[in-house]
Amino acid sequence: MSTTAFTTAIAQARDLLRWRSPLRTELWAARLTTDLEPGEVESFLGRLVEDGSTEARLTLAALSAVNTTTAAGEGGSPSADEDADAGVFVRAGSGVVETLPGWVRRMGRVTCEGAWYGKADPFGEQTLAAMSFRYENGKEAHLLVVGIDQVSGGLAVDAVVEEIKFLDDLDLRAEEPGVVAGRVLDAFELSDRIMGAMVADTLPAVRPIALLRARAVPDLVRPAPDDTVSRFRELPRTAAGDSPSPERSGLPDLPGAQEAFEKLVEFVGDRPLWWSPARATQFLTSWLPREAILSEAGIAATPEVARAWSLFSGGHPEVLARIDEGAPRLPALMADESLAGLGKRIAQAQRDR
Repeated sequence: MSTTAFTTAIAQARDLLRWRSPLRTELWAARLTTDLEPGEVESFLGRLVEDGSTEARLTLAALSAVNTTTAAGEGGSPSADEDADAGVFVRAGSGVVETLPGWVRRMGRVTCEGAWYGKADPFGEQTLAAMSFRYENGKEAHLLVVGIDQVSGGLAVDAVVEEIKFLDDLDLRAEEPGVVAGRVLDAFELSDRIMGAMVADTLPAVRPIALLRARAVPDLVRPAPDDTVSRFRELPRTAAGDSPSPERSGLPDLPGAQEAFEKLVEFVGDRPLWWSPARATQFLTSWLPREAILSEAGIAATPEVARAWSLFSGGHPEVLARIDEGAPRLPALMADESLAGLGKRIAQAQRDR
């Protein structure tokens, strides 16, 4: 790191000593971690140790705090690579916190007070995982929100730290903190495994805080489940002729409906909140003919099952229109053996023996 950058960091640390805010300091240290190139980390830390000023020691303590990888809950342990990367910060900052004002010790010492999860957009192409935290002295309540892309398989693509009132603008359901934190860690773990994943420019600077906060939640659940399908199953069946409404539309009471629904569950997999016009069309006109073996009753019930699921998923007119468009074609598509994939052909051959 250049002399100018080092001087800037010291000046910023001087301002933070006046603010006496653990949250501001953690966010600053997370950005600083991101700004440091791998080849300059040790030299920068060495300059801080050599300088020895209060500002330099605060910088060391803050970098150590946001790069601490110790997990509070089962399933939140960092990888060996993360331990190695963080270790240099932790070693450099060892012992300095005791030489600083008491508020510095509160960095990283937070309690999760609530958690929420839901769609970021009408079709669930992205979801949001939110958790609220407060420091051990009861001050500086804040909200961590992580955007998880469903289309790309569940990657963490953005994250922000905001005031709690930010939650008022989000349409999310309250959930168990351990489950939501598990989803956050699952999403970051998946992002780390995919080379060149497209993420927001703002994500790297928040990533250390997001991981630190998620790992601070007790009773982590990994991999974290999604209860969308089970909530739909629990709804009463909708009788023929009824006018179902969004969030109250259960499985239609038709022959073959359960069979058809099991195929829909197989299709949506572990991303059930993602139900868009394109996804509905793919299910009816591409996936079912290629992958699914259904009875005549199951084929006949599938459009009504898809409509019920769509109503439960928000009842968006664009999705319902795609189902109305694709439904008349379904029997012919299912009968066209040329559309069957290899797995379906093998299964049919075994069934016909």
